[in-house]
Amino acid sequence: MPKNYFYEKKGPFPLKEIIKAIGFIGNFDNENNFEIYGFESLSNANENDMTFLNSSKYKNLSLKTKAAACITSPNLSKFLPEKCIKLDVKNVLFAVTQTSKMFYPDADIDLLDETLQDCSKLKNLYPGVKFGKNILIGNNVKIGKNSHIGSNSIIESNVILGENCLIGSFVTIRNSLIFNNVYIQDGCKIGVKGFGFIPNKNKNIRTPHVGKVVLEEGVEIGANSTIDRGSLADTVIGKNTFIDNQVHVAHNVQIGKNCMIAGQVGFAGSTKVGDNVVIGGQAGISGHLKIGNNVKIGGGSGVINDIPDNHQVMGYPAVSLKDFVKQKKKINEK
Repeated sequence: MPKNYFYEKKGPFPLKEIIKAIGFIGNFDNENNFEIYGFESLSNANENDMTFLNSSKYKNLSLKTKAAACITSPNLSKFLPEKCIKLDVKNVLFAVTQTSKMFYPDADIDLLDETLQDCSKLKNLYPGVKFGKNILIGNNVKIGKNSHIGSNSIIESNVILGENCLIGSFVTIRNSLIFNNVYIQDGCKIGVKGFGFIPNKNKNIRTPHVGKVVLEEGVEIGANSTIDRGSLADTVIGKNTFIDNQVHVAHNVQIGKNCMIAGQVGFAGSTKVGDNVVIGGQAGISGHLKIGNNVKIGGGSGVINDIPDNHQVMGYPAVSLKDFVKQKKKINEK
């Protein structure tokens, strides 16, 4: 399958045509008017693609990107390879949205999958799979043997579901790659569009999300949880990670192996979580953070900064557990 098989990809487009759409503030050399074949993340872009950089936090990735051109701002251009064409703009995220819409014009909303059929008409395609009632399945869906699909669930086109998976009732899965032995409980929404938009005083502008969700082997997703697909990169839940009920995982979040995440936890977009992380209920994790391996986050905490490996934090804003205990003791003494 091609790199992105959930959305029809348009293009290629001449770089000059893209520049007209994004509000480029520099001078364009017509000698650079070659065709751009894709719009990818910093790490996934190749010599025929373009990418974007909107924060110095990603300079380690941007300095190694293979992209032919990069949408960025003047203060960040220095973090790009010399051969990469710097496309300075006033509003990076607006330019990213305009470019994404050129390549993927149908990815800014979740359109109806018109290929859905009742599973009763398709059972011969899935020997060894057990189906409940009123299940709808789209085109090119793959389901591994010994999997169970609960009643009133929907599996949309091109989803891949591994062997020995248990899918509960009233589950919707789209834009997803699911490995073996995954358990998704009732009411989950997997692969839906994330909360990506450009705020505008006249009208907010939706941003296309063309990534997918990857649930690695042995993952469990609790009832009524939502896992958003990625924008350009993917949302990934690592092997043997267990997620409790009513958890929200936003676009581009990457969670490592063997993590335990209690109910009502929320992850904002593009945060990376290491292996063996434990997060208590109702904790909130801000976006674009790096949470190390073996970290423990207390219930109800608000995490707004990176956390190194092997640390325990608690509180709002979250501080080291030792500091939290000291603060609590001082308050109680007053």
